[in-house]
Amino acid sequence: MSRIDFVLEPEQEFWFPFPGDALVNRLLSKVEWVRPPRQTRSQETLERLLDAAEEVFAERGFESATVAEIVRRAKSSVGAMYARFTDKDALLSCLHERFCEEAMATSDVALDAERWEGASIAEIFDEVIPFLVEVYEQKRGLIRAFIIRASGDAEFVEAGLRLGRHISEGLTELVMARRGQITHPNPAVAVDFGLRLVFDTLDLSSMFSGVQRTAMPLTPRQLSEELIRAYLSYLGVEPNIHADDPHVNGYGSL
Repeated sequence: MSRIDFVLEPEQEFWFPFPGDALVNRLLSKVEWVRPPRQTRSQETLERLLDAAEEVFAERGFESATVAEIVRRAKSSVGAMYARFTDKDALLSCLHERFCEEAMATSDVALDAERWEGASIAEIFDEVIPFLVEVYEQKRGLIRAFIIRASGDAEFVEAGLRLGRHISEGLTELVMARRGQITHPNPAVAVDFGLRLVFDTLDLSSMFSGVQRTAMPLTPRQLSEELIRAYLSYLGVEPNIHADDPHVNGYGSL
């Protein structure tokens, strides 16, 4: 059984037990959120403000967040805040820029072809999709604010599209390099549709996290497992199945 660590902030880990493969366990390091290094003291102050704003947005939502709470958590001042940002909208724009930069860096590392040498499509999905689910879970409030802002901001839309295409292209290259495992009659269409399935589901889960349309709520692990199962089934790819694994049906020991 493989251990998958989600490192979104120092001291935070999230573990999903999935059927693993010994070869992958030996070759692959854990998939992590990448934060490029910052150098100047002024940049450190900015990062504290952004980190604090991300926490407050996640807890209270963008509309209910206050500048006073943000600067308190950042151990900064209102003056320092307004020296850098004219208002909360400007702060959100900077957060979006940082998020896109970090997500780009993360995808470049996580989807590098050498990392997945010898791995099957199912093994790739077993690592990547739970990581995506946890990113959306940890950053739900922030992503929700981005989606709402994008509805009326062309720059937000374009930046989001660039990021989405970058991630989708990287994952598509990995999967299409293993097209021999796919039995769908049109592999390219199937891979693209599966990506829409995953990302549209995650976007909707961020926007409507408090809305339960069906009788059975899903934990993040269950959502990950069902997205993996749905994507693999649509591609016509066999999942990783270990008959003695209690999680093989997605609902063991929850």
